[in-house]
Amino acid sequence: MKRHSKALLGTGVAAVTGLILAACGGNDDPAPSASTTNQNTNAATQAATSCANLAGTKIDKAEIGLPTNGAEVQSATLVAASAAGNTNGEFCQVKGIIKPVTTTSNGVPTENMEFEVNLPTNWNNKAMQLGGGGLNGSLVTGLGAVPLAPANYATPLSRGYVTLGSDGGHKGAGGFDGRFMVNDEMLLNYGHQSVKKTHDVAMALIKKRYSAAPQRFYFVGASQGGHEALDAAARYPTDYDGVVANYPAYNVTMLHLGSLNVGKAVYGNGGAGWLNPVKTKLIVDKVYEACDTVALDGARDGIISNVAGCNAAFNIDTVKRNVDAGGLRCPSGGDEGDTCLSDAQIAAVEQITSPYTPGVSVAGMDTFPRWALLEGSTFVGGSTFGAANAPSANGTGDALLYSAGAATTRYAITRNPNLDPLTFDPTAWESDIKRVASIMDVTNQSLNSFREKGGKVIMTHGTADDFITPYNSIAYYQRQQQQYTQSQLDSFLRFYVIPGLSHGFGNFNAGYDSIGLLENWVERGQAPGDTVASDKNTGTSGTPANKGSRPMCVFPKWPKFTGAVDADTSKAANYVCQAPA
Repeated sequence: MKRHSKALLGTGVAAVTGLILAACGGNDDPAPSASTTNQNTNAATQAATSCANLAGTKIDKAEIGLPTNGAEVQSATLVAASAAGNTNGEFCQVKGIIKPVTTTSNGVPTENMEFEVNLPTNWNNKAMQLGGGGLNGSLVTGLGAVPLAPANYATPLSRGYVTLGSDGGHKGAGGFDGRFMVNDEMLLNYGHQSVKKTHDVAMALIKKRYSAAPQRFYFVGASQGGHEALDAAARYPTDYDGVVANYPAYNVTMLHLGSLNVGKAVYGNGGAGWLNPVKTKLIVDKVYEACDTVALDGARDGIISNVAGCNAAFNIDTVKRNVDAGGLRCPSGGDEGDTCLSDAQIAAVEQITSPYTPGVSVAGMDTFPRWALLEGSTFVGGSTFGAANAPSANGTGDALLYSAGAATTRYAITRNPNLDPLTFDPTAWESDIKRVASIMDVTNQSLNSFREKGGKVIMTHGTADDFITPYNSIAYYQRQQQQYTQSQLDSFLRFYVIPGLSHGFGNFNAGYDSIGLLENWVERGQAPGDTVASDKNTGTSGTPANKGSRPMCVFPKWPKFTGAVDADTSKAANYVCQAPA
């Protein structure tokens, strides 16, 4: 591949001239004047002083739009541009706490909410809030890249954004530690209130540091952070100008009921339906053999792009055929080893890949969509179906989806830590499910106020996501299609489904220019269309081989390879965004 640098060519004459002048002793540029030196010194002193002045700042509860006992800055440190490991330029790193209203709730002490706000010396007059993940519980610092950033993508802080984040209102022990959910105030913070509280504290600090409010305020997140991005738009529309919601867990209550249904599929009936990693791979390999084909999506490349075509080529009916007839069923119907599936295991696959109806309406949602096990989700790594055919006594090695459902049913819905989640009947807990969903689910929260103020939403999901099924985001988008005409929806929301992407990893570990897309839409009126994503896999440390770039198509289109037989499948130019048949 040839590369031409216009910048290098354009400066060649000047560079040569400079060398000649230097050789002749002709460098007569004046030394910096005393006034210039003083200005630089004064600016550095001002930045240090402004940062130091934030230490110990107390923010009155009246400045925070939801109930708190105010906030307090615990440290304010000027981080030099030259500090070890810092690639963000000079900034003031502010850390503090937001104090709760209650001291305890339902026997569980209420914790302070930790926050961090980073204030760059060279501010671009904008702010970007970053979302959390899982059940939160650890501080989002705002120092790193946004989710799904391409390799070597500049962080928002290095671009001049004020960045901010919080721990969601509690400290977690990792995984799905749901004990905090028993506490009403901490559940509210996790559900959505931490978004607003952190925003308002940051606004107070921004105004104190710069004597001005930001001209634009954005929210970017993924998974739980994607949920928080949609909370920002729907629940707090006046606070934000644009949000990016990557694979959002927007309906945590319903999502976790659907997740528990997966646990019941593999652990129920004495674990007869459990799918060990070898059998799971058997299913996945069979799916890719049938669906990753030239006939379906133009190329055999380790990515299933034509998901609708895959549904027709390989589905639960295929699985039910005997192995000697092209299916996966053991001829006897019993478990004959890792080369086929028993009838009980096939029943588990069918339960996992069918829509789930819990028997209660959850924030206006009656049915949770199917999981994409038969469309390219690999269920490997942390998202396996567990290390054994029954949950462990301490939760170690349990199926990830079961663990998510267990946390919410035990601590948020029933408030019974000793509950056996496999016995949980949603119809017996309808009122509590509705209570929790009103806090944690944004499903039926209208985006209309956000649309009317000119706010913009960019939403993405990967076809191979095994933590949150892509059909969940598709259901959200289709719900918006019922609320708005397509032209109205297109004016403020753009949705992309990315083949091969799982939950921030996958056979195609997509990175895309989310900040650029959002800035162009909000600030310049340039609505995003089909764009390009690049693969961040390196082929090392257990990651798949790098697959280059692909179109990132506006839903419902998908990237179809149209290059010649010997054309490069790693180049986006050899694809077109194909509308569904």
